[in-house]
Amino acid sequence: MKSQHNIVFFFIGFAVLLCSVQSCKKNGTEQTRTGSLLTQAGTVEPLDSVIVDSRLTFQEATAGTKAPKSILDELILMDVLYKSTDQRLHQGQILTNKKIENDIRDMFVFMLENDFVIEKAIPIVHYRWSDSLSMEDNNTYSFCYRNVSYSKHARGMAIDINPRFNPLRWKNANGSSQPENAVLDTTVNGTLYPGHVVAEEFGRLGFRWGHSFSKYYDDHHFEKR
Repeated sequence: MKSQHNIVFFFIGFAVLLCSVQSCKKNGTEQTRTGSLLTQAGTVEPLDSVIVDSRLTFQEATAGTKAPKSILDELILMDVLYKSTDQRLHQGQILTNKKIENDIRDMFVFMLENDFVIEKAIPIVHYRWSDSLSMEDNNTYSFCYRNVSYSKHARGMAIDINPRFNPLRWKNANGSSQPENAVLDTTVNGTLYPGHVVAEEFGRLGFRWGHSFSKYYDDHHFEKR
């Protein structure tokens, strides 16, 4: 019964926090709040401020995409909360497919509960629809329209987590990491590796991890059929 109460209190605190975030301005601003959040230990602690990394409308987040209306109709833009590399609470946004909306929401709650760092989460329109620029900036994102025959991102059915911390590494030694010059260091918070609780939780929710790909380790990538 106690654990059930803790879960209820967490989501009440989480809902209060989300409501307070709605009045923040977009793009790097912050607002002092009087809300609170239930910690892992089950105690409520005050939150002084939240830093807003992204505050786009759906129209702004999809501006300039070549995706057809049929795909855009599958998408949803959601606010997410995370601890960033500055050890402060941030609010960003994930543009993703409605089919995995609840999974993504649950994962951001899970990552925050487990003190897992997300540097930033900004829709890729901010990077002029360039996957390379987004990865270089260690940005976490889901939807990016490209070749639908091989990319789950084209329908928002995949998410990349901290790409600079978790670079794509070719199994052939001659291949270069992506993003360029990124180095895997599993001692850095926000880095994934086999057995990590975040990777395990994605797997429990039915996501395939890019670490299992045949030609390379795509450690920042999780996708769902």
